[in-house]
Amino acid sequence: MTQIVIFIIILLIPIVTSDDTTPIPPNKAQLGSWFQENVLHHGARKDGLDPALVAAEEGGAKIVKVRKDGGGDFKTVAAAVGSIPAGNTRRVVVWIGGGKYTEKIKIDRNKPFVTFYGAPNDVPTLVFDGTAAEYGTVDSATLIVESDYFSAANLIIANSAPRPDGKRKGAQATSLRISGDKAAFYNTKIYGFQDTVCDDKGRHFFKDCYIEGTVDFIFGSGKSLYLNTELHVIPGDPVALITAQARKSNSEDTGYAFVHCDVTGTGRNAFLGRAWMPYAKVVYAYTTMSDVVDPKGWSDNFKPENDKNVFFGEYNCKGPGSSLEGRVGFFKKLSDADATPFLNLGFIEGSKWLLPPPTL
Repeated sequence: MTQIVIFIIILLIPIVTSDDTTPIPPNKAQLGSWFQENVLHHGARKDGLDPALVAAEEGGAKIVKVRKDGGGDFKTVAAAVGSIPAGNTRRVVVWIGGGKYTEKIKIDRNKPFVTFYGAPNDVPTLVFDGTAAEYGTVDSATLIVESDYFSAANLIIANSAPRPDGKRKGAQATSLRISGDKAAFYNTKIYGFQDTVCDDKGRHFFKDCYIEGTVDFIFGSGKSLYLNTELHVIPGDPVALITAQARKSNSEDTGYAFVHCDVTGTGRNAFLGRAWMPYAKVVYAYTTMSDVVDPKGWSDNFKPENDKNVFFGEYNCKGPGSSLEGRVGFFKKLSDADATPFLNLGFIEGSKWLLPPPTL
């Protein structure tokens, strides 16, 4: 009898699972509840998460504090990162006090499970003035993340190098390079001009963020979902390019999905993406586009042979820049079935690793 009672009790215990296929709602007002229901704390869905991630979170986070005034464990972010041991297996939260930190920061591949956290009411700024001429494009970034399971919340990341003028060689300057797998950015503002974000490789998630630039200001071979993020085109260039996705073959599982985002700016001179590589894949869904978007929408990088290979899609967008009249022939007006793979966390296999933003 006791065994039967125990069995019944077990059956009644709710089992929480995360379903990658739950669609992102078309109504932006429902995003908050959708996210809360589908991205739960690790303790509520241990069985579905990567075992290494569960182990890193189970031990409790180690908090390292950075304050410019010396009131923390370190005065610089780079020093705090340097204190994390190679082969780290535990979540380490680098709490960064308010102010401007002028330094170049790199998290090596052998330091996974790192979080950068700034207080929401006193957001810190990480800034440096590296350029491609000095470091090479991808290594010019103010913040370089090569490790897996990185997360960030409440940050400003900027590159303060002068705006490229078309004359200075190597003037492009990256603010963020994310080369690790399974990384998430929440409430992060990223400022730059050309090549602002190197979304280099791996699966990434950006939510409630702001990214600005002029040319190729999101570029690389990442597979990333951008949700409720503003993409701001800085005026002044004859042509602006938001994305330069670097998918090289049809077998590569990469691409960018922008869902419930806002494309802002003015001038009718911005392309949603260019075929930097011949199989570039970029989709905009439920996105509001200002008149900054060139009516043609997309560029094949002056290589017509790319037209048959690229995957440039739009789905249920709105705003003056979303008009499909005048779009290039190689863009795709996505059907419901076409759009479905881009409209859920399964696009980045989020159920295996994505966690809510940290709170301290």
